[in-house]
Amino acid sequence: MGKSRRPTKAQIYRRRRIVVAILLIIFLSLSCFCVYSLGVGVRAVSAVISNSYERPSIIRTAVPDAPKHSQVQACAASDISLTLKTDTNTASWGGSVNFTATVAYTKKSSCLLDVSNATRVLTITSGDETIWRSDVCPADQRKLLFAQGDTDSQTITWDTNRTTDTCVDNSELSHVSTGTYVAQLSLKDYPKVVSNKEVIVIG
Repeated sequence: MGKSRRPTKAQIYRRRRIVVAILLIIFLSLSCFCVYSLGVGVRAVSAVISNSYERPSIIRTAVPDAPKHSQVQACAASDISLTLKTDTNTASWGGSVNFTATVAYTKKSSCLLDVSNATRVLTITSGDETIWRSDVCPADQRKLLFAQGDTDSQTITWDTNRTTDTCVDNSELSHVSTGTYVAQLSLKDYPKVVSNKEVIVIG
């Protein structure tokens, strides 16, 4: 019988390299499988979490238009009348005179009118000279809704003094001289709308 031949060193090294290569392939395959499995698991967990916190769907419906309010027109000059009355036509020097200023509306449809002291003006004159005006000092608007037959009356007091171009306290105004004065009411926004005249005698 012949003797068995021992593998050479080259064959041994080649076999070892084959074994190492096989082991490396197995290791890489297992690693890829683990990574893939881990990725699938993470995605599955993420999907569960996402579903559990899913936001409810929002249903948008058309919002109805706001109701349109009717626009109230400003009053026309032809529908407004002014009346001026005084509690006395004579006053002593340094005294006071009270006037009742009345605004009346005659038209059927409603309208807005500012009847504040800034627009409803009482003017005291002597000849062609303006002695006193009630609108020298600023005043807030006072818009009222007027319907047919509505009136608004306010009391305006004249302390028989002389106004200046600026708003100052009555104590800083000088009293007028004795004589005859004329009072009349007007609307600043409606130059043609004026009241009757009242004659005041300061004695």
